[in-house]
Amino acid sequence: MLQKDHIAFPFPLKGRFVGILMMALLVGCNSVKAQMTPLIHDPVMAYENGVYHLYGTGVGIQHFTSTNRETWTLLREPVMTVIPKWAHDSVPGFKSHVWAPDILRWHGRWWMTYSCSTFGKNGSAIGLLSTRSLSSPTWNDEGCIVCSREKRDKWNAIDPNIIIDEEDNPWLVWGSFWDGIQLIRLDSTLHVATGERPTIIARRYAPNFKPAEPNPTSKYAGTNAIEAPFIFRHDGYYYLFVSWDYCCRGAKSTYRVAVGRSKSVAGPYVDDNGKKMLQGGGRIVIEGDKREYEAAGHCAAYTYNGEDIFICHGYSATQNGAAQLILRRIQWDENGWPVI
Repeated sequence: MLQKDHIAFPFPLKGRFVGILMMALLVGCNSVKAQMTPLIHDPVMAYENGVYHLYGTGVGIQHFTSTNRETWTLLREPVMTVIPKWAHDSVPGFKSHVWAPDILRWHGRWWMTYSCSTFGKNGSAIGLLSTRSLSSPTWNDEGCIVCSREKRDKWNAIDPNIIIDEEDNPWLVWGSFWDGIQLIRLDSTLHVATGERPTIIARRYAPNFKPAEPNPTSKYAGTNAIEAPFIFRHDGYYYLFVSWDYCCRGAKSTYRVAVGRSKSVAGPYVDDNGKKMLQGGGRIVIEGDKREYEAAGHCAAYTYNGEDIFICHGYSATQNGAAQLILRRIQWDENGWPVI
């Protein structure tokens, strides 16, 4: 349930991903479905009072729950039963298919960021919700954090993630294609701090490198195929996970996750060979094995009860490229690099 300025959204939509239509139909049914391997795109997770909450891209943001991270129940009602008017005003063509949420607990509230966009274009916006509890939430519309405009910005306001640094300062990392992954400092309301401007912290390729193959998903976005950043703090480092190459093509997807690290949240982030992520550096941590998954990407990482957990979606090699949840424990090698 969403409060403040809003309008109801229409239910019919054009699906972005394989499997989303099926999920939307489940939401509209009277029964709740339990799944061992939920169909989900862009998963993020939260834990409250013995219950894990899983959120992902879909009509109004999909919401699953579990008590054991093994069997998941898809809730009938999405997070956003209405879409704020500002979102429709800010993003031409956007309706109700909300992308890539992120969630965190900070200063006594749950905060959720999300993306409003249309596929392959960078006229987009990142919105913010808040609530006291996930068990029976009333989500407050906290407005827009950042917007991007076609022909104005060289970045795309999608795929948000908020990281809290060691001094309790919030930062927003986001981005997709164009000129790469962006970072900006936020204020205590989780909006952009006064005077701050975004900086680039990672690219798929060095700025002067032009891949020979064109972008198969968009004629606007270019070939700097990097998106879905997530920053995870561990043992004195900030680890920047990003997704390389192309999602959203079912069994033809080429998604994979790379990581770099830095002692500072603002970077520079480097891989295990010392190559800066600004120059295309990154250590691969997961990709398609062509047996279980054709490709895998858009990840998040958490620590629950002393255990580090990695999640992402994988395009099933046996289910016609359907996007499914991948959940694995993170191991750390002798040099402090994550092994999935």
